[in-house]
Amino acid sequence: MHELAICQEMLSLVENVAMERGAARVDRIVVIIGPLSGVEIPLLQRAFSVARTRTPAADATLEVETSDIRISCRSCGATSGAVANKLTCGHCGDWRVDLQQGDEMLLKTVELSGIDRTGEIADRDGEPAHAPISATVH
Repeated sequence: MHELAICQEMLSLVENVAMERGAARVDRIVVIIGPLSGVEIPLLQRAFSVARTRTPAADATLEVETSDIRISCRSCGATSGAVANKLTCGHCGDWRVDLQQGDEMLLKTVELSGIDRTGEIADRDGEPAHAPISATVH
């Protein structure tokens, strides 16, 4: 189950964000996962519940958004959507395509709380501050 290793790497990135912002806790993490990423979402969510123990994200929720597959055709130059088991051009039908999107796992948002009021993203109303970031998790 490589999802556990993925979660550990993701939580390392998240902990760095929390530390840089002076946050005591991570409340919510949002990731974007492509259908060709090789990541099984249910396994990732199960691994997250184990990996977050004894971290600033111990009580955090993990939200997963999915992305579409996008390809560009080498023959006609068109960009189109595709499905995982049929990566052919949606315009001319050629199989010689380049993947533009669909194999990624991106860290989209990290929601923090317990931020020192001097921090850049501290929320004035005491609400959890949002720290949108983008990083590729391998």
